[in-house]
Amino acid sequence: MGRYLVRRLAQAALVVVGVVVLTFVIVRLLPGDPAAAYAGPRASPEDLARAREVLGLDKPVLVQLGMYMSGLVRGDWGTSLHTRLPVAHDLSIAFPASLELVGTALLFAVAIGIPMGLLAARYFGSPVDGGIRLGSMFVAAFPVFLLALIVQNLFATKLGWFPVAGEYDSKLDATSPLHLYTNITVVDALITGNWPIFLSTVHHLILPALVVAAYPIGVVTQMTRAAVSEESSLDHARLERALGFTPGQVLRRFSFRPSLNPILTLLALIFAYSLVNAFLVEAIFNWPGLGKYAVESIRSLDTAAVAGVTLIVALAYVLANLIVDIAQTFIDPRVRLS
Repeated sequence: MGRYLVRRLAQAALVVVGVVVLTFVIVRLLPGDPAAAYAGPRASPEDLARAREVLGLDKPVLVQLGMYMSGLVRGDWGTSLHTRLPVAHDLSIAFPASLELVGTALLFAVAIGIPMGLLAARYFGSPVDGGIRLGSMFVAAFPVFLLALIVQNLFATKLGWFPVAGEYDSKLDATSPLHLYTNITVVDALITGNWPIFLSTVHHLILPALVVAAYPIGVVTQMTRAAVSEESSLDHARLERALGFTPGQVLRRFSFRPSLNPILTLLALIFAYSLVNAFLVEAIFNWPGLGKYAVESIRSLDTAAVAGVTLIVALAYVLANLIVDIAQTFIDPRVRLS
C-alpha cells in the first residue's frame, strides 16, 4: 500500500510539473503584450520598458520559467492586471465558489445517476432500461448554456420558485454577516450557524447545480448501467443466482461494489469537465466563481490570471484523480497490486 501511494504521488508530481510548463508556454503564446496592459494605454516607451522589467519579460525564456516555477512554490502566482491583487488571493475567493457549485452538482450526479443506472441494470433489456438509457443520453447531450437559460426562465422568472441569479441574498450581508473560513459560503454558513445565509445559499444553488449536473447524471447513469450489467453476467453472479439469491440481491450485494472502480474513475474525469463547463453556467446565473474571473482576465489580456485559472483547474483534476486512485485501493485491493 505504501509503495503504491508513493508511486502515485510521484506520478502526480510529474504531471503537475508538466502542467506548469505547458501553462507557461501557452500563456506566452497568447496574443497581446502583458507589459502594455500593465503599463496602461497611454504608456510611454520608458513605461513599457519599466513594466517589462517589473514583470520579468526582459529576461530569457528559461529564466522566466524558473522564476515562474519558484514563485508558484512560494505561493506567488503573480499579480492580476485587472484587479491589481495577487492572483493567489483572487483564486482563493473564486475557486471555492466554483468548487461549491461543481461539488453540489456531482452530489446530484451520484444521488441520481447511480440509482438510475442500477435500476436500468436490474431491468436490463426492458422498457424501463430503454427509457432510462434514452433519458440519460438526452440530458448528457443537451447544450448546457441552453439548458441554463430554459431552467432560469421557467423556474426563476416565470414560476418564481428559485432566485434568478447570485450566490445568496445580498441583503443578508447587513443583517446576518458571514464569517469566512473556507470561502465556501454554504460550508462557512453551516459551521458558523448562520442559517439565513445557509438557507439562502442552498436556495440559490439548486438551479445552477442541477444544470451543471445534467451531463454528469447522464454519463454516470450510462456507466453504472454498463458496469453493473457486465459484472452481473460473470460466473460469480450466475453462481449466486443458482444459490438462491434474487437478481436484486445479486446486483446490490455482489455486483455493485466491483463496479465502483470505473464509476469513480469517471467521476474524476467529470469533475474537471464540470469545473470548466460551469463557466457558462456561472455567467448566466452570475455565480462569483472562476468563470467570471476567467472572462475578465481574458478581456484584459491578464496573462498571470489566465495562467492561474488554467493551473488551478489542472491541479484540481490531478488531485481528484489521486483521491480516486486512493479510494479505489480500499474498494478493490486488486488495484494496488496491479
